[in-house]
Parts: sequence; C-alpha cells; structure tokens
Amino acid sequence: MRRRHHFHIDYRGHSVSVTVETGLRQVVEVLVDGKETGFATTRDDRPVTVPIELPTDPPTPASVRATPGPGMPRCLLLAEDDGDPHVMAPRLY
Repeated sequence: MRRRHHFHIDYRGHSVSVTVETGLRQVVEVLVDGKETGFATTRDDRPVTVPIELPTDPPTPASVRATPGPGMPRCLLLAEDDGDPHVMAPRLY
C-alpha cells in the first residue's frame, strides 16, 4: 500500500519541500521554492541522497537525505557549506 509523507524546511530564505512515497518502490521528490529540483527512487527502505541546488548567488549545493523506513520516513537537509544536518519537519496535507 502506497502512502505519501511530506516534509518541509525554510533554509536561507528558500522553501525546501520533500514528498516521500512509500510502498514497493519508494519515490523521493524534492521541490525548492515550488520547483522540482530532485527526484530519486529506492527499494527496501534504504536511505537515498538527492543532490539539489539552492537558487542563491552563486548557487548553493546541498542534498536531501531521505530514509523511507522502517517505520515513519525521515528527511535531513545537508548543505555543503554548513556542517550540521537540518531535520526537516513532517507536514500534514
């Protein structure tokens, strides 16, 4: 059975949203400021890292690490110039 889980964080003035769709094949979709900037699939609840860029001047490379399971999915925002991962809060739709 497929379920969608949503996560969000505001980072450096930009909105980063992630949808993790669980089921037989996990799908991770990343939106930055409402535009799709990353997409990945994985199997067997394995973590997946999706590279993205934040639209700053110059662009800031970052990535989202999504862990589909077991249990509830989790997401972290990893900015290359910031040493600490940022936990993305779950969102209800």
